[in-house]
Amino acid sequence: MDRLGLVLPAAADQAGPPSRQAESTAPDAGLEAPETVPIRPLAFRELLDLPFAVIQADIRTLAACAIAGLLVAEGLVVVINVADSALTDGTAAASAVSAIASTLLMAWLLRLFLRGMTVSIGLARIGGRAMSWRAALAQCHRRFGALLADQLVYTVFGIAIPAVGTVVLVIGLLGATPLLGWLRARRLTVAPVLFAESVPYRDAVGRAKILAVGAEWRLAWLWLALRALLLMLVVPLVGAVLFVANFSGTHRWAVVVLATTGALLIAAFAAVMDAAASVIGYVDRRCRREGWDVRIPVPTNRIARAAR
Repeated sequence: MDRLGLVLPAAADQAGPPSRQAESTAPDAGLEAPETVPIRPLAFRELLDLPFAVIQADIRTLAACAIAGLLVAEGLVVVINVADSALTDGTAAASAVSAIASTLLMAWLLRLFLRGMTVSIGLARIGGRAMSWRAALAQCHRRFGALLADQLVYTVFGIAIPAVGTVVLVIGLLGATPLLGWLRARRLTVAPVLFAESVPYRDAVGRAKILAVGAEWRLAWLWLALRALLLMLVVPLVGAVLFVANFSGTHRWAVVVLATTGALLIAAFAAVMDAAASVIGYVDRRCRREGWDVRIPVPTNRIARAAR
């Protein structure tokens, strides 16, 4: 801590004046060092923009992780469907069920993998250093149990809340969506807390809820806005898959591969985007609640001796 930041109110609702930036710690880093994310309270527009800055800063590493995960997941989907086809004599109904079930399972595992990798790499970039995929994978391995537990809770909420909203007609599916966003907001920073503060899962959940106090609906709107953005990106992708399907004809395996690849690609992009948004939310909430952007200068030896 060799620089003094600006004191900003923890409860400020809007972004404050510029303060310290996340900079490179390379030996030649100076005034021209690249800036990725400002370490200060962030405006809502910045909460939407900066996740993509985090992704762009390590685009090669994240793209390599996403492509590798996508290829492995799609390969497993194909293997499962081929085995199921051999066991069920290739009936259309059995193939459809197998394709849907295997795609959902692989998308869930792909999200778990990419979420951990993105949070590790993103937090390292916030700290001013680049992290290799090997180091990120090692961090994910050490926190696998906590990540798995959080993913399970995330999935339960994602299924249970819309299901209840659909059953209860007074609320409806659209009425349940803001509630789901509010629940997501309270747990938005669980993964960053796990990696940045090395605490057990139960403590990370409590810490994330404390960081989100007073900003649940602000973070919920962030989650909803990212869902809307994802929907706008999904529509062209689905159109591209259907366009390619016109050339492949109605061959079953071509359709299965195209459809499952498109679904896994959407899941991969959503996982990386959500994880990057959680990193940005972690920075914003720590600055607002704890003054994380405040830096106290460390006295040099000469100043210390003069003080004596």
